[in-house]
Amino acid sequence: MGSKNKLKRFRENETFGNVLQPERIELEQDKFHLKGKWKSDFFKNNNPIVLELGCGKGEYSVHLAQNNANTNYIGLDIKGARFWRGAKTALETNLTNVAFLRTQIELITSCFGESEVDEIWITFPDPQLKYKRTKHRLTNPVFLKNYQRVLKPGGIIHLKTDSEFLFGYTLGTVVNHGEILYAHHNIYNNSDAPLEATAVQTFYEKQFLEEKKAITYMQFVLNDDH
Repeated sequence: MGSKNKLKRFRENETFGNVLQPERIELEQDKFHLKGKWKSDFFKNNNPIVLELGCGKGEYSVHLAQNNANTNYIGLDIKGARFWRGAKTALETNLTNVAFLRTQIELITSCFGESEVDEIWITFPDPQLKYKRTKHRLTNPVFLKNYQRVLKPGGIIHLKTDSEFLFGYTLGTVVNHGEILYAHHNIYNNSDAPLEATAVQTFYEKQFLEEKKAITYMQFVLNDDH
């Protein structure tokens, strides 16, 4: 994407009512005005909140919002030029139950209050293969602890990835911190795969499938004492 196009999207995002772009310092000082108040002050209803972390173009958030009118969806990504597409589609189709938040995922506990979130989706994150990159892996114990803080007790986390490495790493990590509810290393070769995991394909997922890569998927919950 050219820099002109990116700038155009950044400017458009600033005019979108469904895009939130708090300053990092605001989050670090725990001053984000919607923390703990997403239902009352933003969505203005008491429906469940589902997050999509590293939402990319926002395909999952938009698709789920279109199919579940009584649930609120929030896509998080630091790359606003990417989720511009999802935000624009939501506005064009009058979807009022989806929003996009531009922030780093490690600041999630500054964006949401304790138990404010009902479910989390993690769709095709960078597996961070090198050992020194483990701290950036979205299913490492530090991230899981942050998710547990914002999730309601028993809130489900979904992980969908083409990386067998990340799939295996997460299975091993969750064993020590929670419970696996469902896991399969090739959901498009499994008739029992949950519909919510196969009903929509992201931009990257379609590329992986064209390359004949297996798509893995799991659901898990974290221990309350994690």
